[in-house]
Amino acid sequence: MTIMQKLFGATAALALTAGAALADPALIFDLGGKFDKSFNESAFTGAQRWAEETGGSYNEVELQSDAQREQALRRFAENGNNPIVMAGFSFATPLTEVAADYPDTKFVIIDGVVEAPNVRSVIFSEHEGSYLVGMLAALASETGTVGFIGGMDIPLIRKFGCGYAQGAVAVNPDATVIANMTGTTPAAWNDPVRGSELTLAQIGQGADVVYAAAGGTGVGVLQTAADEDILSIGVDANQNYLHPGEVLTSMLKRVDNAVYDAFTDGADVETGLNVMGVASGGVGYALDEYNADLITPEMQAAVDEAAAAIAAGDLMVHDYTSDESCPAINF
Repeated sequence: MTIMQKLFGATAALALTAGAALADPALIFDLGGKFDKSFNESAFTGAQRWAEETGGSYNEVELQSDAQREQALRRFAENGNNPIVMAGFSFATPLTEVAADYPDTKFVIIDGVVEAPNVRSVIFSEHEGSYLVGMLAALASETGTVGFIGGMDIPLIRKFGCGYAQGAVAVNPDATVIANMTGTTPAAWNDPVRGSELTLAQIGQGADVVYAAAGGTGVGVLQTAADEDILSIGVDANQNYLHPGEVLTSMLKRVDNAVYDAFTDGADVETGLNVMGVASGGVGYALDEYNADLITPEMQAAVDEAAAAIAAGDLMVHDYTSDESCPAINF
């Protein structure tokens, strides 16, 4: 059974459950909550899979503010949890300081890079998976215009958008790709109302497929797309089930596998940089009973061929973060 941790009180003190076993792993969710139906929930799914398969216990906490990141890391380290896994690039700065203070504790940061002997940094080739769903978007579009709605305007999210645009123009050189970001603060990850507004604006510009890479904000994107009878594309977790027959696909970012692997390795988790891309099954697209009628055999064949080429190194998708430019779209 999961040992639930809660943050409460005016000082945002982190309360640890009495009797927690030493060396249990711990998971810290990013802002937006573990049931965001996206990034955090994928992390939770991986932790739960590990617990169900092993009968093990783990500690977890949902943050309410950025100020609680360092506190959560230190409390879990003091409690003896090992490894401590955190979901989100925003942990990079506090982890840089905390990791040095607890050299015998292993830390795993997802979506961020911290160079320390006791840290595993897990990053994903989101541009590769986004390329595949961009292909599907352009193949499904009847207007030739597809949309991208990102969360917080940061290089990581532009990386999603850049890959998506490259995939779209690869199958339709005349495709128009509209891109909007939700905001410039962490609040952009949990603003479904704003996601809905941006979706309506893109529909007004002719978009009939919209890809959301915006955490909880994306729930509003997918809902509005369904309400307006256009297709949407989910992200991170498989979101096809949210609106069966109206979500074209989801760009799978296997955060669940990253958490599961870290928990399985335990205190022996290998440190250093771990990159998860198409070749390793770290990113891809979702095909299931909820979207099977939307993906024709020809569409699937085209995307699978591209995935194989990416995995083999024969097709290179430009990574926006390498030079902050994109050959297929201007942000």
